Amino acid sequence: MDNEKVSRAAKDIRKWIYIIAHHAGGGHMGAAFSVTDIIATLYFGDVLKYDAHSPKWEERDQFILSKGHACYSLYAALAMAGYFPEEELKHVGMPGSRLGGHPKIYEVPGVEASTGALGHGLSFAIGIAYAHKMDKKDNHIYVILGDGECQEGSVWEGALSAPTLELDNLTVIVDHNKLQAMDDLESIVRMRPFADKWKAFGWNVVEINGHNCAEIREALLTREEKKPTLIVANTIKGKGVSFMENVPIWHYRMPNEQELPVLMRELGLSEEDLR
Repeated sequence: MDNEKVSRAAKDIRKWIYIIAHHAGGGHMGAAFSVTDIIATLYFGDVLKYDAHSPKWEERDQFILSKGHACYSLYAALAMAGYFPEEELKHVGMPGSRLGGHPKIYEVPGVEASTGALGHGLSFAIGIAYAHKMDKKDNHIYVILGDGECQEGSVWEGALSAPTLELDNLTVIVDHNKLQAMDDLESIVRMRPFADKWKAFGWNVVEINGHNCAEIREALLTREEKKPTLIVANTIKGKGVSFMENVPIWHYRMPNEQELPVLMRELGLSEEDLR
């Protein structure tokens, strides 16, 4: 893997996240910044098999962003990978745009599932992975879940099913930033010990720093025969903007006049970038 290439891609995705939010007038920036390094590694770290010029290529791997509210990071990666022009990123959420506040299958090239109603991405991915298994195909399925999303009962139904079906072609990454919309994760529903729960269900569990691209790539390529893999990616919500990091209010909020110059400086943005 070219570490410099992936780091550059992550930096550019973070820039685009704010540019998108600026033009859209809002968005879930904290969640998008949290998963940026994971998505950059998937698309630009020689992990995900894809062809931007043939989005439905039968041999492709498939990535599902179950926490669909973090879609600004996905949209940026898809545009940078060549699925659609980067200029479209400045029209997210606007009349006539195919890019909405949550990703939609069939409308956006490269989007493999409509997500946003939390708790469904894993089960959707299990269905795809099982179908590939039955057809004896080598496609690998990747899913990003939010840790708050893991409070949904449907996630745990999927967590039980995947090991039973021996889906070693499925990798789930939990964006474990330990915050959700209103508060600290543990203050709302106790999730600890988090990794041990998945191990007990029969998953191959790996725990990593979710902002270290080398660790991310190694974990994404980890396989164990007849077992799905669960990656606990320890992340920081709002990563890359100092005043957003680990602060719950940045689940959905735009910077004010005092905060904006700090964000611009830390992301390396200019006024020209926002035009």
